Amino acid sequence: MKQLLRLLFVLLWWSFSFHSLFATPVIYKVDIKKEIGPTTSIYLRNALNEAKTHNAEQVLIHLNTYGGALVDADSMRTAILYSPIPVSVFIDNDAASAGALISVACNKIYMREGACIGAATVVDEKGSPLPDKYQSYMRAMMRSTCEAHGKDSTGKWYRDPVVAEAMVLDSISGKVLTLTANEAVKAGYCDGKAETVDEVITDCMGYPEYELKTYTPSFFDEVKGFLSNPYLQAVLIMIIIGGIYFELQSPGIGFPIIAAITAGILYFAPLYIDGLALYWEIIIFVIGVLLLLLEIFVIPGFGIAGILGIIFLVGGLTLSLLNNVGFDFTFTSSRDILLALLVVSSGFVGSVVLMIYLSNKIGTKGMFRRLALNADQEGFQATSDEPERVVGTVGVAATDLRPSGKVEIDGRQYDAVSERDFIEKGRQVKVVKYRIGQLYVERI
Repeated sequence: MKQLLRLLFVLLWWSFSFHSLFATPVIYKVDIKKEIGPTTSIYLRNALNEAKTHNAEQVLIHLNTYGGALVDADSMRTAILYSPIPVSVFIDNDAASAGALISVACNKIYMREGACIGAATVVDEKGSPLPDKYQSYMRAMMRSTCEAHGKDSTGKWYRDPVVAEAMVLDSISGKVLTLTANEAVKAGYCDGKAETVDEVITDCMGYPEYELKTYTPSFFDEVKGFLSNPYLQAVLIMIIIGGIYFELQSPGIGFPIIAAITAGILYFAPLYIDGLALYWEIIIFVIGVLLLLLEIFVIPGFGIAGILGIIFLVGGLTLSLLNNVGFDFTFTSSRDILLALLVVSSGFVGSVVLMIYLSNKIGTKGMFRRLALNADQEGFQATSDEPERVVGTVGVAATDLRPSGKVEIDGRQYDAVSERDFIEKGRQVKVVKYRIGQLYVERI
């Protein structure tokens, strides 16, 4: 029996070895031919994951880009450096700026005749170079990326860090290095030249027979990449905060709260799917909103509930952007934390500006004129002058005034607004003035 089991084991092992020896190698290709951003970062992450499921021997990035967002290029660089499957890049035409950083992270670089790599200067939205502290950080990132590939047996760098550093603007020399395909070969930054993907795989990578699989982005990838843009995330935060504020200014459920809920879903959904926003982080955000509502409608003044509400609100929005596991931030860099805080604070500042602007515009001339009743109604009297006659009289708050509500005077109820503090139901009030069909009262 033991002999039979041994023979069966040997046959299975031989069958597996034979299949592995003669199986056609799988090369997994991902096209990155657009501006580097959240969408391309999603492309690469998904492609690396799918390459594992297909047991690919190599991942080939077909690259043609003028650059893009540094934060996404850094994310892609890290994914390449830590990939268990070797990653190579075929520069079809351009690998500028962020594209150069992604390229030097790859195990092998192949270029088409006429292609270029370099010009990794950090610039603003207008294309102007940023101050030297940003360039210095980029130079260090380019150096460390090359150093991650190590040295050969003679002690020589596989990819010279000095050459990569020269691709970033130097404040002293004012020069930026860009290499052609031939220059990159001489500098050790190009492992081979080819005109097509097939030539790269067969001639340069050494696979005469191979199975090519290509990552195909889905519509959802495009949507998720669009929603993951930091600028859009700041706008969504602005809509969330602004929507909640304007909804509290009017009774019932209207457009502001619908806009806030929609923005909240668009903000958290892609982060939750990517595993960044955990359910407890979303709960923290919801608790923050509830605490603010409690402070406004239940507890008079502004105290602990309001402060905690703001802290929970900011905390939920910020933590959702970080790659933390619970309260373990081991894999979260200080730069990621600063970026998350910048996005959230930008949204808050934008919401304050939006609230001030709309508060001054609603009801005036222009596109916001119809959002509120115009005070100038010539030709008729919209309300009777009866409420004006109760100015100076004393009544009782029929509901909580926070700050609007109802008061009862001589057995009749009127809409009223508290002139100063919030007023609890049952407290005595005095009518101090009447303006445009509205009574204003003070607590006695």
